[in-house]
Parts: sequence; C-alpha cells; structure tokens
Amino acid sequence: MLKIRDMSVHYGMIQAVKQVSFDVQEGEIVSLIGANGAGKTTILRTISGLIRPTSGEISFENQDITKMGAQKIVAAGLSQVPEGRHVFPGMTVLENLEMGAYLQTDKASNKQMMATVFERFPILEERKHQDAATLSGGEQQMLAMGRALMSRPKLLLLDEPSMGLAPIFIREIFAIVQEIQKQGTTVLLIEQNAKMALSIADRGYVLETGKIVLSGTGQELLASDEVQKAYLGG
Repeated sequence: MLKIRDMSVHYGMIQAVKQVSFDVQEGEIVSLIGANGAGKTTILRTISGLIRPTSGEISFENQDITKMGAQKIVAAGLSQVPEGRHVFPGMTVLENLEMGAYLQTDKASNKQMMATVFERFPILEERKHQDAATLSGGEQQMLAMGRALMSRPKLLLLDEPSMGLAPIFIREIFAIVQEIQKQGTTVLLIEQNAKMALSIADRGYVLETGKIVLSGTGQELLASDEVQKAYLGG
C-alpha cells in the first residue's frame, strides 16, 4: 500500500532522514520506533506532504505522491493524527470532527461515519458540544483519531499517540488502534513506547539518527537483544 524508496530529508544543512526505504502492506499495523530526534515525525510529515523530501520516492497504492500536495494526499486516502493531537480550540468536539470530513461531500456517508466515530469513542458523543480544548489529554487524543477517521482513510498515520497520557488511556488508545485495523484500516504507528507499539505491530522498523537499523515482525523486534537494551530497559 505504501512504498518508501531511498527517501532523504534535509532541514537546511542538517540531514534528518538518510535514504530510508520501507513498505506498509494493506491491512497491517507497522510500527516505527526510535529515540527522540531519530527522524520519526519527519518521515510521517514527509509522507503526508507537509515536508518535501530532498530525494527518493513515496508511492501510495502504486501512485507517486512524492510531490503531491497534502490536501490531495488526504483525498487519496491517507490521513495523519499529529503528535500533540492539535485539536482546534474554540471549536466544539462536533465541529472538530466535521473538519475531518471537509473533503467528503456525501452528507449521508458523513453522518454514518460520525455515528461510527461516536460508537467507537462514546465519550466524544457525551462531550460533543464542549470546547475541544477543555477535554483531557486522553480525550483529545481520541478526538484527533476520530477527526482523522472522518476522512475515511485507507491508511492512518499515528504520531506518538501515547505521549503524555496516563497508563489507563494508553492501553485504551492501543486497543482502539487494533480495533481500527480489524475494521479494515491500515496503520503506520510512530511511537516512543516501543513495547506497546511492537506488541500490536505486524512488523516494525527501528530508526536511529535518520536511518533504519533493524526490521522484523513485532515479536522478533520485541525479542531482539538490541531492542531490549536500547528501548525496553533489558
């Protein structure tokens, strides 16, 4: 579904991503793990069209999206939940969700998707008329995920969904990610909580200073001595 080939990204003179290549197959959860500053968020922002790669190719469902604008990438079926959630303050939960469907013109389908989001996140329906900025961190994360799902993505990019959340919310968020996959959405997950990310991943990649240094199934990486020492406190 997603194919990255020899992708490099620079910020001025600094090379943040160095000739990275990886794939995401339809129906998978793929986790990209690594320390802060390894280049994980840069990779997601580049896939989403928010940053232009210096070199390399990105294809989504066999279509070259390397130079495509972010709006067209969302329309093609790829949606991102950004790090830090970035809900729209001063707008209600309902209005935030409606913003997720701004490219979708079928009102009946949007109404049905809203019902699906409320079924998956009952707390959002309870708070639908509340200012999004007044939600707790965990509730804002659910709102950000619900907003992304409103665009009916084929591939969902999740950037650090557990960041700053209490353990009970982290478990809930990861359970929801698995449920989203079971219902047919492919997921690319970037996460510092390596143990949780790899435990639900079909496959994973380990990123260090802009390069992929290890890859394998989620279970293989969980059992790897290198991953244990670097990320799991083993």
